[in-house]
Formats: sequence, C-alpha cells, structure tokens
Amino acid sequence: MRKLRLGLSMFRLGYHVAAWRHPDVQADGAMDLGFFADIARTAERGLFDLVFMADELAIRGGTKPEGAAERMANVAELEPLTLLSAIAALTDRIGLVSTVSTTYSEPYNLARQVLSLDHLSRGRAGWNVVTSWGAEDALNFGHASLPGYDQRYARAGEFVQVVRGLWNSWAPQGLVRDKASGRFSDFAHLHPVNHAGPFFKVRGPLNMAPSVQGEPVIFSAGDSDDGREIAAREADVVFTAKQDIASARAFYADIKARAARHGRDPSEVLVMPGLMAITAPTRAQADARLAELQALLDPLVGLASLYDRMGDLSGHDVDGPVPEPKDPAFRSRAQVMYDLAQARGYTIRQLYELMAVGRGHRMLVGTPADIADEMQLWFETGAADGFNMIPTHLPAGIDALVDLVVPELQRRGLFRTGYEATTLRGNLGLPMRGRAPGR
Repeated sequence: MRKLRLGLSMFRLGYHVAAWRHPDVQADGAMDLGFFADIARTAERGLFDLVFMADELAIRGGTKPEGAAERMANVAELEPLTLLSAIAALTDRIGLVSTVSTTYSEPYNLARQVLSLDHLSRGRAGWNVVTSWGAEDALNFGHASLPGYDQRYARAGEFVQVVRGLWNSWAPQGLVRDKASGRFSDFAHLHPVNHAGPFFKVRGPLNMAPSVQGEPVIFSAGDSDDGREIAAREADVVFTAKQDIASARAFYADIKARAARHGRDPSEVLVMPGLMAITAPTRAQADARLAELQALLDPLVGLASLYDRMGDLSGHDVDGPVPEPKDPAFRSRAQVMYDLAQARGYTIRQLYELMAVGRGHRMLVGTPADIADEMQLWFETGAADGFNMIPTHLPAGIDALVDLVVPELQRRGLFRTGYEATTLRGNLGLPMRGRAPGR
C-alpha cells in the first residue's frame, strides 16, 4: 500500500522569522551540533524519511529596510554538508539531505562531498539541486553580478548530468579488494565521464566507491519551466511551495507527465510540497501557538521577509495592495506570493505576516485530525506523494508533529510504523538508480 513520505526542514531555528525570540528556542542553536542532533533524532523517532537542510551563501536583504538585518537570525549558521556529516554518526535510519548550489560549486567537488556523506551514513544521503539567486551571493564568489536566469539553469542541468556520471565512475564489481592476489581493483569496470560541454570539462573518474543505494537521492526545488524540466529528467524527489490544492494537483500532474516524456516511470519521481502544520490538542491551543509567535514579529523584519522575493516595499503603504514584482531573481516564488495576495486581497502587511510564518509554504493551524485530514486529501487526490514539513520554531515544531500528527496518520494507515530499509532510497520506496558511460 502506498504510504505518505515525510521530510523535516530543519533550517535555522525554524521558519518563522521571529523564531529565535521565542522563549523555548535556543537563540544560538543554529551553530550547535547538539541542537540539530536532537531534532534529527526526534524526526527519526517519528519515522520521518529525511531531514533537509536549506542553505544560503550570503547574508541577504541586508539594509532593506534599514535596520532589519540586525533583528534577524540569518547571520550565523553552519554549513549543511558539514553538519549532516556529523549528524550521520548520531542517527541510524533517517535520510540526510543538503542543498548545494550549482551556480558557485564545481561538479567534481560536489560529487565527492555528497558521496562522502552517503558513505558516512551508509546510504542515507541526498542532494537538493538549486541555482543561487542572490546578488549578495555573487559578490562572495568574486562575481560583479549574478549570472543570468537562463545561464544559471542551463549550467544546473549540465551540472547534474556530470555529477551523476561521476557517481557512476565505478561499477560495484570494479573494486575487487582481493588480498590473496594483491589486486585491489579491476579497471575494466572504471569509466571516466570525459565530459565536455558548454559549462564544464570534466575527465573523471571519481576516486570513490559507488553508493550502496546506487546513487544518492537527488532532490529539486525549481518551480519554473526550466526547473521543472531538470526535476522531471534528473530528480527523484521534487520539493514545491503550493498554497492550494488545485495548483498542487496541476504541478503534480505536470511533473509526472514530464517524467514520462523523459522515459521515466512517473511513480519514481515523488512530489513533496512544503507544509507548515501548527498543531495542538485543540484548535484554540493551536491558534494561541501561532499568535504567540506573531506577537514577536518586528515590522521591519516583516518587510525584510518579502525583500528577496518582492523587492524593497518600504516605500509603499503597508496597508495598501501588494505591487506586482519587477523582474525578481526568485521568479517562481515571487509569482506564488503575488498570486496569493491577489486572490485573497492581501495588503503588504497581511502578506508579510503570512510570509513571516511559512515563507510561501502552505500553513495549517488546527488539531492533529485537522492536519491529517488535509494531508490525506492532498495525498489521495493527486496533489502530493508526501510533504516536507516546515516547522515554525524548533524543537517544538518537530515535537508536535511526532507526538501528535504522526500517530494520527498511522491510525489511518497512511504512514509507516517502522522503517522499511536502511537507505534513504529504500525508505522512499525508490528503486536503485545509476547510469555510467560505457555500461
């Protein structure tokens, strides 16, 4: 029977921009291995498929509006691959997924880093493919400006192909390790990628053994046409931000259809929308949990939460309509936000209050049954294969999911009662995947 897949986004101290101010949150937790290890172990206790780390390569939106940056907690955080490598030794079954940008990385280094995490975790690694979009990122890597949108996505598509080729440098039988004969390897099963394309020239092969899960699991979060094409061709799991079931169903159907056109089994490309679930035993208690966080929201921080997607709106009346975004770097998310504001008649203030909580992801507030009802509806009607859960603040966000929502999903037969496999790919119900030149 098909089961829901669940991920936990354990980015920073939680997704609410005022999370660090909550009395139950460790304000310096984003620099503390113990903080994240406890969260990952709680998610593992709840039988989640994976924990997911987003990443940013710069302090963004620094002075828009003036003074906002000093009120935000995005200025001190750990590099995710390093963090997940440490967490690998402290967990047993849960998948470990890191975002790494294709814009300011090189395929060979990335292939080694992610495959190293995969071996350290015995087959639990995943890579979330993104293109960087911040002007601040470019300055940190010696570029005067951000590469163009089309160039970033063309580079990303080629980047993934090279990485997958490198991951398949060795066939499993190529590493003989025969002590009696003295032969460690058989080069007949070693395949350099010998890639020469518009963006990369990579000979290979990778100097690492292949993954026990065939390849680390590839995730993608692009919602533009280019992003969807890369996801349908290369990704195993697609993250998305959808506010309503109609758009979620349309996205789901589109990804599955594109995967089929690329010769793939659509069931082997999982779609997991982001979902922020604020839950408590009663609806009144759940509402109170949200209100407690909203009371901590600084108006400057609220406007700053829109800046990266919508630009500087400080010159507009915050109680007036949301203006149309002008050539945003983050096109798909900006359009989602603008469309939502138009559909619901939101003012700028109302939009930033919403964005301060879920940053564009769907938010539900209610009892465990309320949350499970919505998850079941999306799961059973072609809108999702699972969800990437977006906590308001940590660790309370994952505690509530594991203690309240997971048991409700299990009672309905929608979610596992034990891990099925030792690898991330196995627990997601995905087959071994691999391709290498010359085989």
